[in-house]
Parts: sequence; C-alpha cells; structure tokens
Amino acid sequence: MKNKIKPSILPGFMELTPKNQLIFNEMICKFIKVYERNGCLPMDTPVIEKEDILLAKSAGETEKQIYRIEKADKKQALRFDLTVPFARYVAQYMNELKFPFKRYQLGKVYRGERNQRGRYREFYQLDVDIVGINKLAIQNDALVISLAAEALESIGLKDYTFQINNRKIINGFLELLKVPNKAVIFGLIDKIDKIGQDACFNLLIDYIGKEKAEYLMKILNFQGSSKEVLSFLKTVVDEISVGKGNEVETRQQLLEGIEELGKVIDILEVLGVDERNYQIALKIIRGLDYYTGTIFETVINNYETYGSVCSGGRYDDLTQLYTEQKIPGVGISIGVTRLFFVLQEIGFWVEKQIGLVDYLICPLGDTIKTCVTVKNKLQAQGNKVEIYLEEGNLKKQLNYANVQGIPYVVIIGEDEVSTGEMVVKNMTTGEQNKQMM
Repeated sequence: MKNKIKPSILPGFMELTPKNQLIFNEMICKFIKVYERNGCLPMDTPVIEKEDILLAKSAGETEKQIYRIEKADKKQALRFDLTVPFARYVAQYMNELKFPFKRYQLGKVYRGERNQRGRYREFYQLDVDIVGINKLAIQNDALVISLAAEALESIGLKDYTFQINNRKIINGFLELLKVPNKAVIFGLIDKIDKIGQDACFNLLIDYIGKEKAEYLMKILNFQGSSKEVLSFLKTVVDEISVGKGNEVETRQQLLEGIEELGKVIDILEVLGVDERNYQIALKIIRGLDYYTGTIFETVINNYETYGSVCSGGRYDDLTQLYTEQKIPGVGISIGVTRLFFVLQEIGFWVEKQIGLVDYLICPLGDTIKTCVTVKNKLQAQGNKVEIYLEEGNLKKQLNYANVQGIPYVVIIGEDEVSTGEMVVKNMTTGEQNKQMM
C-alpha cells in the first residue's frame, strides 16, 4: 500500500478557509467600490508576459526574483507587478483609450522572495493608475494617495501613515556628490529599515567615503513636519555652490523635486486626507527602477516591521521602449494579501467575522417546493440564503447552522405550509416567532 501524500502548499503562498475568504473578498469589494465611484475603469492583463517586456526597465533584485517559464526559445515569465504590464497595455491599445486614463486592476503577481512572515511569493495586488498623453498634472500624484486612503478607511482602518518622497531629490543629491554608481546607493537606501542605520552607514562609507556618507545620512534621517522637511531641503540646496553645466541642471532637478513634493502635500490637504496619515520620509526610495518623481509607501502604525502594505509612485518614461509617444503616469498599489495577513495578525478582523449566509431554511417533510419559494423571496430582499438538503432531523439541521455561524433559521414543515406561516429562529438568542411566508 502506497504512503499517502501529505496535503500541503509551497512556502510563500496563502490559502484561506471559507470564512476568512469571505472577509478577504469583502475587503476587496469595498476597495473596488471606492475606485469605481471615483471614475476608475477596470482592466486586466495576462499573468504571463514576455521576459523582455517585464525586465525592460528593471534589473538587479527584480531580475533575480522573477519566475521564468522554460519553453524552447521563448523567454517568458510570470509578472512581478501590475505596473509594467500596464505600460505595455497602454502602448498597445493607445488608440482605443481616452486620456487621461484612470484604471484599477486586481491580480496575482509573483516574486521569488525569501520566505518571511507577511511576505509571499504569490500575492494579490490592487492597483490604481492614471496616465496621460505628453503630460500629467502633479495633482494626480496626490489623487492616487487619497484614493488609497479612502479605500483603507472603507474597511475601518484609520491608524496608518503614507511615507512620501520624490526621487528627484535623492537623485539630485547623489549627482552633486558625484556618486559613481547611483543604482547601488539607491539599493542601500531602500534597505535602511531592513539592515539598520549603522550597517547602511558603514556600507555607504565603503562606496562613497565617510564625509559624503555623513552628509547623505544627515539628509535621509531628517525628521519633522512636512513644512519643516521642505524648509530644511530648501536650506540645504541654497547652501550648495554650483558651477556650470551639469551642476546647474542638477540643482534645478533638486528644486523641481522639492517643489513637486510640496505641491503633493498641499493637494493632499485639499483632498481631505488627514495630516496624521501622511509624512515626508526622505529615506523612502522604492526599489523598482522605473520611478521618476513622487514615491510613497504605507505602513500600519506600530506595526512597521511588517513593511509597506501600499506603495507606488510617478513614472514618466515607462512606455518609452514601446512607443515614441510620451505617456507619463502615476500609480499606487495595495498589497491586499499582505494587508490581510497583517490585519489578521494584529486582531483587526476579530470583530468583523462574516457568516456564510444569513438564513438556513430547514425543510421538515415534503416541503422543498415551499422552501425554494421562501428562499427566492429572502434572496430578493438582499439576503444570503441556504436550504438544508441533506437527510436529518431538526436537531441536526440546527447544529449545522450553529457550526456555520448562521444567525437565523427558517423552519418549514407541513403544518407551516398549510397555515402559510414559517418559524424564524434567532440562533444567538434562541427566540423564535412566526412570520408569513
């Protein structure tokens, strides 16, 4: 006799029981309602893309993490996010879309990351992106943040913080410091919270020397209100003496990044995002290579060790490999799988358990036809209803309702059919009464 295979899934993947799946689905439905009522249109893209499309603007860690599909000479891979396929989609269907194009997309993505709590290799993302032709107003950077804030608020989550930065700022400082390999430094900055301040500082010293490392860490670690951070940045830029050519352009890039960051903060206030839910964080850099301006990550307060549950930014050049037409965009992605896990870990869902159905109809005797009629009527009123179709006495049916967490039971026997009144039992209080069918 063969040994039985132990049922299990691979590390880094998530499965849910039906009750938790219901909560997960309801969370997503609430998010999507927020996006749709704000004019976002649905779309989808294939899980598998050509490898050259996925890696056209990404390298380093991303290239190491993608899942490749071995198939003769065709280089294919599973998508690692929804933004890169979206750029391909926009370039491909440009003549059929109306701009600015505002979309949302729910889909699974795949990354071969080291298995950690709250980090998955297969996970759902829910993205909102806005793209335009030739230009896209900076107001949209704040708008996508406000949409994500509205989505988080829709499930009752209020204690979170958007950490906002602009890539032009750090990029400008690295240019002025004449850093030889900016990609490496970007990677180090992106890992500050993972490897710690001291480790990051020591690595920076190895690459750019102690003086430049101290200068850069001073900028990255400056904290204060949004106005204080913006004032600090302007002061630092004013103190920089520049020569000609590239240095003048770099200083202009710095000022442009600071101005954009200030505008985003101002517009967030206009859009009604509570100032307690956002802050400027100069060490936020985003690991993906395609971001060009505003960038942001979102943490749940007091649970920052779980990492960002919602992130994104501005990308002005993502479609340049597919078309001559300039299509700037900005997007934000809720990592719904990680978010659900974190909220489950911290007990957020305890008071939000959802029953499978509202009513269980219990047939006694040959009453199935009447039970179906009652089921249709209750469902027409917006209820979730199930009929118990297996053999069993009333005690067994009531026990099933208790196990499933069904709040109400409708009992229909031959006496009820003859009188036209059904018995409705509250499974929490035990009270029951008769109602007309």
